Amino acid sequence: MPEVIPFSQALRERTRSGHSASEGASFMDDLMTGKGSRDDYIALVAQHFFIYEALEAATAAMADDAVAAAFISPQLIRLPALEADLEFLLGSGWRDQIAPLPTTARYVERIHSTAATWSGGFIAHHYTRYLGDLSGGQIIRTLMQRQFGFETNGVGFYLFDQIAKPKEFKETYRDQLDAVDWDDAERERVIDEVMIAYRFNTELFVDLADAKASAAVA
Repeated sequence: MPEVIPFSQALRERTRSGHSASEGASFMDDLMTGKGSRDDYIALVAQHFFIYEALEAATAAMADDAVAAAFISPQLIRLPALEADLEFLLGSGWRDQIAPLPTTARYVERIHSTAATWSGGFIAHHYTRYLGDLSGGQIIRTLMQRQFGFETNGVGFYLFDQIAKPKEFKETYRDQLDAVDWDDAERERVIDEVMIAYRFNTELFVDLADAKASAAVA
């Protein structure tokens, strides 16, 4: 009898290439290696605001969904932290100073059309964002604190102060993924949607790099 691979493991392994491409985008590489500026970081935070505004609207829309509800946790909510970060970084008029880049606008539309209407799509985007924030996001926070002198203001997005043990939280989340009674076709759809989410992230980093280059020659 062939070995049955848990869905969470299959999901992680089969989307690894998309995740690696996203992590390796030049904009993020510069930011992580000290070549990026404070303004680059602010630009990233601004785009996160629009993405999480859409994702957390989808969270509210899916709160009563029998499958999605198991993954919804108030400890994960990021929008208030993003708003506080932007106020710290840009001042009280921050909302008038930011706008979604083209990829962000497409990403937001994808979340609205998929994550707010289909439980598998919701979980795909939820998984991609929040488990990433609890993992690699913590490295980003440490590096930004070191480079720009932040304490907690400015990096609140990455501080999950209501999750005492992130490793255990992620393990429970993966157990929940394994417990969902999806057939093979639905699992394939979810994996495909995670790859789409990773592609949006990679394309967003390209947009951020292009916007930076355009501003430099303006």
